Amino acid sequence: QRVRVAFVRIPGQSEEASIELVEPADTDSPVTRFLEGGGGLHHVCFEVDSIEQQLAAGRDQHVLPISQPAPAVAFDGRRICWVYTPDRLLIEYLERGR
Repeated sequence: QRVRVAFVRIPGQSEEASIELVEPADTDSPVTRFLEGGGGLHHVCFEVDSIEQQLAAGRDQHVLPISQPAPAVAFDGRRICWVYTPDRLLIEYLERGR
């Protein structure tokens, strides 16, 4: 993705939450265009037990997958998948470690 990333961990009562700060590493990064448009909240990530089960459940809510599940470098090879909701919210599903 040609980005630099930092995770800010926020301990919660029962689950741990974090904020991912993303900065383009060069002008060709996909994030550069987003920032040129004003930046802001880019996406929300949810950790799920099974990406396939989550995608199946999302079909009833008209959630549109925009990528195939794939290993993510930032998450030690755990799989991620990107979807859009009908309200155009970008969501990243992160599969829990096995």
